[in-house]
Amino acid sequence: MSFSEGKTLRLIFPQWQGGNNAPYHLGAELLAWLAPEHSGPTEHVPVEPPSAGAPLEELGIVGRRALLKQLNSAQTLLSRHSADRLVILGGDCLVDLAPFAYLNERYQGDLAILWVDAHPDIMTPEQFNNAHAMVLGMLLGNGDPDFVQAVARPLKPQNILYVGMHDPTDWEASEIDRLGLQNVSPAQITQHGSSAVLDWFKSTGAKHLAIHLDLDVLDPRLFRSLLFANPHAPEKSFEGVAQGQLSIEQVLDVLRDVAKITDVVGLGITEHLPWDALALKNMLARLPLIGDAGRSNPS
Repeated sequence: MSFSEGKTLRLIFPQWQGGNNAPYHLGAELLAWLAPEHSGPTEHVPVEPPSAGAPLEELGIVGRRALLKQLNSAQTLLSRHSADRLVILGGDCLVDLAPFAYLNERYQGDLAILWVDAHPDIMTPEQFNNAHAMVLGMLLGNGDPDFVQAVARPLKPQNILYVGMHDPTDWEASEIDRLGLQNVSPAQITQHGSSAVLDWFKSTGAKHLAIHLDLDVLDPRLFRSLLFANPHAPEKSFEGVAQGQLSIEQVLDVLRDVAKITDVVGLGITEHLPWDALALKNMLARLPLIGDAGRSNPS
């Protein structure tokens, strides 16, 4: 299906405090540089750089004050443009809170969501202190009230489908069951391609679709700019945590197939952690002539 006429806003959102991981900031900036050219409006959500210091934990959420400030900034930019479609280049997963809430209100609840992610993102401060693991729960109306109040119209659980999520914790599995959220697992994608995703979308009756693409749905053996490919992480750091199992081509096939039958009005790309680029950036800053060593030499 071809896109409807209307304005597409590109939002560059280098938020890192939601995952308490400084390289998310560079990851968002690199996504913006790598992305195809955009002829429409582009806005940059102001985010304090990691050099500003470690975020503090407040009311069970790391960086809560900064995250609420950035949430408010994103809402202001969205209101300014009144766009029909959004592309969000993040940053940690929480960057999709304001944009997806905006889209669900913009389309009066006639919005389906593909949550392409290895994880459910429905925790609350009682289970975890990093807000990037809470964003979908907030969009459903659950969690910290100061974040949830940004969601004027909570998402309908029946209009949400996980793609690539697997091995949730016991609490997550219980909450997924309580909410009635559906999932198409990596094994189903591998065996049957896009068929279950297309069947689900048709069953919603929705006319519009937003896609949350957390890059950690990808297999870290195939794509390395991910949390689980951190070359500095101690051995067994991620033991027991679900890691992505899909390839880029599998994800592309699913998203391109569903885009043929609906109007895609939102795309959020998150959790890009470019370890090699960061290492090279740090190396360049320390080299003679080009980096700090060169600037310290007398002229």
